Amino acid sequence: MDPTFLPAWRLAELTRSGAISCTELLEHYLARVERLDGRLNAVVVRDFERARRRAQALDSAASREAPLFGVPMTVKESFDLAGLPSTWGHADRREHRAAADALAVGRLEAAGAVVFGKTNVPVGLADWQSFNPVYGTANNPWNVAHTPGGSSGGSAAACAAGFGGLEIGSDIGGSIRVPAHYCGLFAHKPTWGLCPPRGHSLSNAAALNDLSVIGPLARSARDLAFALDAIAGPDPLDGAHTITLPAPRTTQLSERRVAVWAEEPGHATDPETVALIEALARHLEQEGATVDRTARPAFPVAEAWQLYLALLDAALSARMTEPVLERRRTAKAALRDEDLSADAGMVRAVDISHRAWLALNERRHQMRRAWSAFFRDWDVLLCPVIATPALPHMQDGETWERSITVGGRTIPYNDMLFWPGITLAFHLPASVAPIGLSRAGLPIGVQIAGPLYGDRTTIAVAALLEKSWRGFVPPPGWD
Repeated sequence: MDPTFLPAWRLAELTRSGAISCTELLEHYLARVERLDGRLNAVVVRDFERARRRAQALDSAASREAPLFGVPMTVKESFDLAGLPSTWGHADRREHRAAADALAVGRLEAAGAVVFGKTNVPVGLADWQSFNPVYGTANNPWNVAHTPGGSSGGSAAACAAGFGGLEIGSDIGGSIRVPAHYCGLFAHKPTWGLCPPRGHSLSNAAALNDLSVIGPLARSARDLAFALDAIAGPDPLDGAHTITLPAPRTTQLSERRVAVWAEEPGHATDPETVALIEALARHLEQEGATVDRTARPAFPVAEAWQLYLALLDAALSARMTEPVLERRRTAKAALRDEDLSADAGMVRAVDISHRAWLALNERRHQMRRAWSAFFRDWDVLLCPVIATPALPHMQDGETWERSITVGGRTIPYNDMLFWPGITLAFHLPASVAPIGLSRAGLPIGVQIAGPLYGDRTTIAVAALLEKSWRGFVPPPGWD
C-alpha cells in the first residue's frame, strides 16, 4: 500500500498495527521531500536525524495507543523547534536558534507525531504569498506558477504534495484557511484562546495576541479532530483550568441547519467560488438539511468589516518597527474620508489610544453576542474562504501596493481580507473543506464557521462534506 496521500489517522492505524514501522513510514516521506521539494521549496528547515531517532524509539515503545502514533509531519517555520531557526522570513534572524520546542509541537509529539522539519512562510507572516529573503519562494503543487497561499503557505504545499501526514499553522488574516483553500486541503481555525501559542512568537510573548490562533491543516476532516485534541487546552504556565468543547450538534446532514453567505455586495468574490458554494447549498437541501441563503448576524456588515481592520492593525502593531509606524502615520494624514479600503481601515487605527481600543473591543463583543444569537438558529455558516482561487505569484511591492482582478473588477490586494476577517474578528471557529476545482484546475474550498467553542461542530460538518460531496484529491503529478 502506498501511504503517500493517506490521512494521518490511517497512517497511525498502519504503524500501530505493525503493517509498516514508524521508521519505514518516516523514510518514505523523507525520500519524497528530498526527491520532489525542489519544485515546491516547501520544507525549508529539515530535522531528519532527530526525527529518525524518534521514529526508532517509537518502534521500540511498549505502548502504541497514541492517536497520531508514528505520523510524520512538518510544522510552520514560525513554530519553535529546539536548536533550529525561527526566522519568520526575516533576514536579520538567520542565526536565531530556538531554545525549546513550541508547546503545540510538544503536544503533537506526545500524541505520537514525528516532526521532521519546518515549512516556508512570508516575511513576518504577513502575506498570502509565501516568499522571503531567507528561504525563497514556496510554490503551489497544483500549479507551481501560483502561490500556495500564506502565511502557512509552505505548510499547505507540503501537506497537499504528500510530504507528510499532517501540518500545523497559524491564522490572523486567513493564514491557515487560505492556504488550505488554495491547495485543496482541510483545515481548522480554532476558537480564539483554545490552543495556546507558546513558542510561536517573535518576542516570546506571554500574552495572547488579540486575534491570532494556531491550528491544523490536513488531508481529512478526521485528522483535524485528532490534531485539535492534541494541541487544545490551557498552557500549564497559566495555571489550572479546563475548556470542554461541546460535542457536535448533530452527526447527520439531514438534521443540519445551514446558513449560506456566498457573496456580499461591495466585496468582489470570484464567480466560480460563488457558483460552487451555491451548488453545495443545493446538495445540502437534497440531503435534507435546512438551508437559508439570506440569514445573517444582526449587525451592519460594513461596520463589522471596518472593526476587524482596526483590530487587526492594533494586533499587528507590536510587530511594527518605528520606521514602519512613521510611514503609516504619514499615510493616515493623507487619507480621504471616503476611502473604505482595507488598507485605509488599517491605517486609520495607527496610534489609537487604549481608550479607543476599548471602545472597539466593546463593539466587537456586542457583535460576538449577535453571532451567538445567530448560531442559536443555525448550526453553521458556509461562506467563501477568500475572494479567489490561488493567485499567480505576486512579489512586486508591499501588499498595500498591489491590486488583483476579481470577476472583472480590480480591487486592492488587501481587500481580500473580508472573508477571512468577518469570522476571525469575533473569535469564531472556522473549518475549511475542499469543494471543487476552478476551470483553470485550481482548488476551491468553503469556510464553515460556527459558534464560539463550536469547533467540533464545524469539523463534523467538514467530515460530512468529505463523505457526501468531496474529499481531498491529490494534485496531479505528485504520485
